[in-house]
Amino acid sequence: MIDEQAIRQRYLALKDTLDERARRLWAAAEVKSAGYGGFSAVVRATGISSRTVARGVRELESGETPGPGRVRCPGGGRKPAEVLDPGLKAALEALVDPVTRGDPESPLRWTCKGTRRLASQLQKQGYAVSHTLVVRLLREAGYSLQANRKVREGTSHPDRDGQFAYIHQQVTRQIKRGQPVISVDTKKKELVGDFKNAGREWQPKDEPEEVRVHDFLDKELGKAIPYGVYDVGSNVGWVSVGVTHDTAQFAVATIRRWWQQMGRRMYPKAHSLLITADSGGSNGVRVRLWKWELQRFAKATGLTIHVHHLPPGTSKWNKIEHRLFSFISQNWRGRPLLTCAAIVNLIAGTRTQTGLKVRCVLDQRAYSKGIKVTDEQMARINLLPHAFHGDWNYTIRPD
Repeated sequence: MIDEQAIRQRYLALKDTLDERARRLWAAAEVKSAGYGGFSAVVRATGISSRTVARGVRELESGETPGPGRVRCPGGGRKPAEVLDPGLKAALEALVDPVTRGDPESPLRWTCKGTRRLASQLQKQGYAVSHTLVVRLLREAGYSLQANRKVREGTSHPDRDGQFAYIHQQVTRQIKRGQPVISVDTKKKELVGDFKNAGREWQPKDEPEEVRVHDFLDKELGKAIPYGVYDVGSNVGWVSVGVTHDTAQFAVATIRRWWQQMGRRMYPKAHSLLITADSGGSNGVRVRLWKWELQRFAKATGLTIHVHHLPPGTSKWNKIEHRLFSFISQNWRGRPLLTCAAIVNLIAGTRTQTGLKVRCVLDQRAYSKGIKVTDEQMARINLLPHAFHGDWNYTIRPD
């Protein structure tokens, strides 16, 4: 009698340590050891299929081996889906890139091409696929998840390079004379309150700071409007945080406060001030109020104001963007801007290894929108356009 119980106990003791090939060879050895009736006894005792046991017996008798690192002979196992369905790869690429590789009227042209949606569309075409198979096929075909990349700047003004060269020439000359040069702009407006702020900050594990789900303006807390002045020659910044509107009046008021509380002490012998600014926004080329307020500032201080606007579409090259605002964003990353006082402290606490220092104040004055400057007022501005692009480069002298 063949002791099937003993065979079963030996199998249970070894099965977790055996791979597929070793398991069928062990079963074949048990069959040989048991003699007549051993084949059926091993199948009943172990639950291994009769086909697998028979294959093990053939390999044991013939000495056939699958080769190093293999448990099956070449050609064994289930064929990959792309082999069973030769058109699968082409159908998938036609869905992913319908304009160049498939039908321009593809049903997925105007939808998010997630792997589950791609799998569903392929299933409708008769292919037996899962979303995990779609992931594998996409990776094998050289696809990966990618975001948009900003590289196209669009049509540029024909005098763009010329304007940059002109600004560089004027800034260099002003600094050599020991006169102040500032770059000005408005930083992105920020909602005040427990709202999500981009970036990450070290916190105790699994204890992130909780913020609101939706970014809707809190009427009681309002918004913060940081307008900055960056001293190009001294690597010093000034920021006024407004609470009403980003207007030309607010912009020049910030420049005035910078001059009164910081600039004139740093440049006691100054007789002129050079300002570089964007072409749009509160300090834009066509903003009449900007020029009117600068005239008032020049009259009050006795300074001759030289203004140079960056060409349209080039605001990212403004010095203040990458020498001041970028470091402010790094300093408060991952922190909710709970109050205006917190915003002022975070901006004022910005420092860099190159020596950047920043002063920040809260400007709670109300600045009205829609203030009109008449033609008569414009005629009273002592404005001298420069020979090169007088719309971008001009000087405002005191009355």
